Amino acid sequence: MLRHLGAKRTSTHNLKLATLLGLTAGFVNAEGFLGFSVLTTNVTGHAALLAERIAFLDWKTAAVIALWMFLFLAGAFFTGIILSFTGENQRFSYFIPVIIEILILLISALYGHLYNGSQAGRHYFAGSLLFAMGLQNALVSMVSGSVVRTTHLTGTVTDLGIDLAHIIHGDTAGRQELRSKIRLRLFIIFSFMSGAVLGAFLFQGFGFRSFYAPILILLFALGYDLLRVKAKRYYRTGVDAVRRRIRHTE
Repeated sequence: MLRHLGAKRTSTHNLKLATLLGLTAGFVNAEGFLGFSVLTTNVTGHAALLAERIAFLDWKTAAVIALWMFLFLAGAFFTGIILSFTGENQRFSYFIPVIIEILILLISALYGHLYNGSQAGRHYFAGSLLFAMGLQNALVSMVSGSVVRTTHLTGTVTDLGIDLAHIIHGDTAGRQELRSKIRLRLFIIFSFMSGAVLGAFLFQGFGFRSFYAPILILLFALGYDLLRVKAKRYYRTGVDAVRRRIRHTE
């Protein structure tokens, strides 16, 4: 799901990736907004807020919003550096940004209840979550070859509209590929919205402990890939052992 790159990657891998990390982004989007009153999974809305604060000459708030936008960029940059310069181990380098994202979410889960509405606390928690979502957005984009993006829906909904128009009026030769793209877009949208709704419900009932939900999803994604790797190794070892025995008997 995460370790398959290039030609080895299939639409099934992208669907699994879109489902799990779309859910994660939805959870963080709802819980971050309810907990800290900040949208933490994209920078589009912050661009408008930045412009507004500049127009009102509120330079202090404008600087904070600019910092949030930079932190999202920094998260994406960090993931790009890790995945681009790990050589032969690139297939497993995704562990690093995912582990960092888990640690950031864990901080919100453990210490979010200490947030008392202060500006300093809000800036710290919101900034860390924006960095984490920058990590995730770059990760899924690079792993999937820019096919999957999970932290916001604007581009996905736009692409879905274009694909729907093409499948109605497009060439019949490309219908199968279009159907595959439409299914992926729908999975991303449904997963993100499901995570947002579930995250809102969980936050109302459990407060900042609801951040454990996206953490569990990320741990499951890592565990799934690790178990798949081990299973394939055991299978290959068993096959090689059988082949050696056959050659020995011959």
